[in-house]
Amino acid sequence: MSITALFGIDLPIIQAPMAGVQGSALAIAVSRAGGLGSLPGAMLTADTLAREIAAIRTATDRPFNVNFFCHTPPVPDAEREAAWRAALLPYYREFGIDPQGISSGPGRSPFSAELADTVAPFRPPVVSFHFGLPAPALLARVKSWGARVLSSATTVEEALWLEAHGADAIIAQGLEAGGHRGLFLNDDLSTQTGTFALLPRIVSAVRIPVIAAGGIADATGVAAALALGAAGVQVGTAYMLCPEATTSPVHRAALQSPDAGHTALTRLFTGRPARGIVNRFMRELGPLNPLAPAFPLATAAVAPLRAAAESQGNADFSPLWCGQNPLGCRNIGAGELTLALAGKAQA
Repeated sequence: MSITALFGIDLPIIQAPMAGVQGSALAIAVSRAGGLGSLPGAMLTADTLAREIAAIRTATDRPFNVNFFCHTPPVPDAEREAAWRAALLPYYREFGIDPQGISSGPGRSPFSAELADTVAPFRPPVVSFHFGLPAPALLARVKSWGARVLSSATTVEEALWLEAHGADAIIAQGLEAGGHRGLFLNDDLSTQTGTFALLPRIVSAVRIPVIAAGGIADATGVAAALALGAAGVQVGTAYMLCPEATTSPVHRAALQSPDAGHTALTRLFTGRPARGIVNRFMRELGPLNPLAPAFPLATAAVAPLRAAAESQGNADFSPLWCGQNPLGCRNIGAGELTLALAGKAQA
């Protein structure tokens, strides 16, 4: 079954939810164009989440997706946090930052009963998850709204787990994808494969629709994914230069520079592997430095460095999320890009 039938949309295109670089405006533009716009909820308070969903509901009657993380919050480790801040001390000194004044905090919250209470009145038609699925009782609440449930799989084993635990469709997230890896059954990065190697394996292993994600940035890539059995595609990086995105100036500049051709998985910014453009921070500490605290606790100590560097117009300490195929990034409206991805000209 194509996702056009599954979600009641016109085009087999899902705009990937991208926390930190978008709000409701991007989702609205994509949904109006006939794709499935997505709103990332992992970094939003309940009040902000409600306002953003309300904005989508007011602007369009087309289907949309709300996305959440499902990680288990780690127990803070004071010794590991101290070692991490010690590793960052030379950078604090460089920018004149007092490390004693830096507060701790998760930065990203998993789906919870409180967030479910916030979302329930809006009954979003699609709800997607990253890092598995929420607890059965929470998942049952989501399904009681009539929502279709998606989640990301980075291996065949994860896809089979998602199918067995209630997902209505699976996002096959290839290694090329920007942002956080969705792996959740283990943290072994050697299990991660490219989109067009992963996609047909998952398609042959499960009975529910499979959505391809990772490195797909133009109509040719979309067509290739559909030819390999995908029910649709999810595209993220290509939307990051659209005017509806909230991508920062330094991030926009990086996406349009030769540096965008060099990405790597890194734990430095959040504690969990995520693909971004290699910058000074990643080069000097090593992108997978084991000192970084568990996800999402690494974020707090890096945030002041990011703010200080960005105030000087540089991206040395910014998480420059980007997939391995940035060539599709275009400074055009998200609706026009959605139509182009589907191989359709703008009306």
